[in-house]
Amino acid sequence: MSTVEPGWQFASDNTAGICPEAWSALEAANVGYAPSYGDDHWTARASDLIRALFECPQAQVFFLFNGTAANSLSLAAVCRSYHAVICHEQAHINTDECGAPEFFSQGAKLLPVPGPGAKLTPSAVLRALDRRDDVHSSKPRAISISQTTEWGSVYQPAEVAALGALAREHGLALHMDGARFANALAAVGTGSGTGAHAADLTWRAGVDVLSLGGTKCGLNTTEAVVFFQPQLAAEFDYRAKQGAQLASKMRFQTSQWVGVLESGAWQRHAAHANASAARLAASLHRELGLNPLRPVEANAVFIELDPAVADAMGKAGWHFHRMGEAGYRLMCSWATLPEDLEAFVHDLKSAATGRSHP
Repeated sequence: MSTVEPGWQFASDNTAGICPEAWSALEAANVGYAPSYGDDHWTARASDLIRALFECPQAQVFFLFNGTAANSLSLAAVCRSYHAVICHEQAHINTDECGAPEFFSQGAKLLPVPGPGAKLTPSAVLRALDRRDDVHSSKPRAISISQTTEWGSVYQPAEVAALGALAREHGLALHMDGARFANALAAVGTGSGTGAHAADLTWRAGVDVLSLGGTKCGLNTTEAVVFFQPQLAAEFDYRAKQGAQLASKMRFQTSQWVGVLESGAWQRHAAHANASAARLAASLHRELGLNPLRPVEANAVFIELDPAVADAMGKAGWHFHRMGEAGYRLMCSWATLPEDLEAFVHDLKSAATGRSHP
């Protein structure tokens, strides 16, 4: 009998707590006094560490409270109200931002298009560009891609580069929603054996602006917007202030980045989450004969369950989400433990075979 209490372990990587390295950094920042509004040494250090991570000394870095603001304000920075943003129909900015990208850009239209694995392809973007090109239609100005996608797929460097080249050809900016960028980098980066670096997934492939995720990697209330093209960042500080995103005690946002980047925990935790998802998928196949509906590329596992089984798991205390045609989503995080995996699979096996929960 497992001693693990069923709960929110697999509902989202947002449900995990603050990772130890970020917590320690918060404690260190919580000593004495420091300048307000980002004029502190923690913020300077965090910005330098992010520039070093991406090998881009000229990058402009801003720290915001959440991913919705990071996506919406960065898109607003590259778009005017009569512009349009081409994105996948399953993109977070299209399905889960409550119209914030349109609101903060004062009307820029999202142009959602389909694509396999929740990924944009150059051909899909071209079809969107070919729809209309007259003054009666919103003028495309940006492409936005999610890394990783809402269905857990990962853009390879060559796929990003193909979209980057297309963006350049058509005078578009390329935005990346990198809420789970660390997981993507762990999947295709140097640790995976491919030799890819953060720069290869971003500015070297044509990405102009990145919403860099902290929350899903164990930080609290801190995301970064990274402009690889400095001219696009003009007056972004004013935009962030107007959007209620300027933190007075910014050191408590940025010290967390220092803690995870200096220690290497940011990438280490992402690799752990990915590996946990792979172990979960293997265990589900071994114990129940369940195969993922989609390849496990990062920290998400999608499976199909009988609704009665899913309901039984919910009554037992386990929480996870239905993601439409993608199936039920199980997310792993920096905090996922082997015993969490064992307990979940054990209880799912019990629910699937009709045995009572022990």
